[in-house]
Amino acid sequence: MSADTPQIPATGREWALISRPVGWPKPEDFELREAPVEAPAAGQVLVKNLYLSVDPYMRGRMSAAKSYVAPYELGKAMQGGAVGVVIASNDEGVAVGDHVLHFFGWREYATFDAKQAVKVDPDAAPLSTYLGVLGMTGLTAYAGLLRTLSFKEGDSVFVSGAAGAVGSQVGQIAKLKGASRVIGSAGSDEKVKLLLEEYGFDAAFNYKTGEVHSLLKEAAPDGIDTYFDNVGGEHLEAAIGRLNRDGRIAICGAISVYNTTEPAPGPRNLARLIQTRGRIEGFLVGDHYDLQPQFVQEVGAWIRSGELKYRETFVDGIENNLEAFMGVLRGDNTGKMIVKL
Repeated sequence: MSADTPQIPATGREWALISRPVGWPKPEDFELREAPVEAPAAGQVLVKNLYLSVDPYMRGRMSAAKSYVAPYELGKAMQGGAVGVVIASNDEGVAVGDHVLHFFGWREYATFDAKQAVKVDPDAAPLSTYLGVLGMTGLTAYAGLLRTLSFKEGDSVFVSGAAGAVGSQVGQIAKLKGASRVIGSAGSDEKVKLLLEEYGFDAAFNYKTGEVHSLLKEAAPDGIDTYFDNVGGEHLEAAIGRLNRDGRIAICGAISVYNTTEPAPGPRNLARLIQTRGRIEGFLVGDHYDLQPQFVQEVGAWIRSGELKYRETFVDGIENNLEAFMGVLRGDNTGKMIVKL
């Protein structure tokens, strides 16, 4: 272990799932507790977390249902993206003082194998951006638009949840790549204004002010070529209804149905895909990490030049981690929701 290792704290706080939520998660489903902080064994590091990510997909991990990722274990610390500083190392490849990205969030301190840590440079970009615009959410936007949707110059693009961490980046990348028209939906007039005035969307609407079908028809009178779906439900049905010939839909998320206790009805107009020769495809960012170098190079340049803008919503303190997560499900955040420790 490094000679300049600071004193390791005896305990740190962490969140555990103690019962599986039915419908909307409740505070009694979780527990914030003190846990021992372990010194790193051979090949391990101890990290003091500085920023924690909360994301919609975490709701799925709270269920016992089989999915693409294992459910959270009851009574054990939860996981999620985090960026922190190494305060003790028992691995030659990682030094005390290094900043790393890892997946042991929802806690103040984490001890884990060094091979699970990715070094990040705080001088190249703010540390919080490695959880958002330059992290998993950013790559989700990049891969979903350019690979899953097979976006091409001249396409018209509709994005739901467009003021969120993923959606806001999808719309801006589409504009930078030559989209003919970018349309976004969001949950407040303030967010609609942000899409139009800061992110450069051509049209945007507040889906809470009317039927999505009508609002989208008004915003996209000539239809849409591609739809990036973060919401599901009524949004998906409306997008199918406005899809042009050979249109494509990428299913990234369906936050509108994450807390439903009954099966959500599917779109009632799937037969329209026959007429349009349309395609719907789901995707996971984990299948596209081969794009990471290209993504960091291209998006990093856009951020440095100011061509791509981003927002972050910060919540302070691990004690507010659960409330930050609930805020994501409610749509309280603009851009990436991050807990700052």
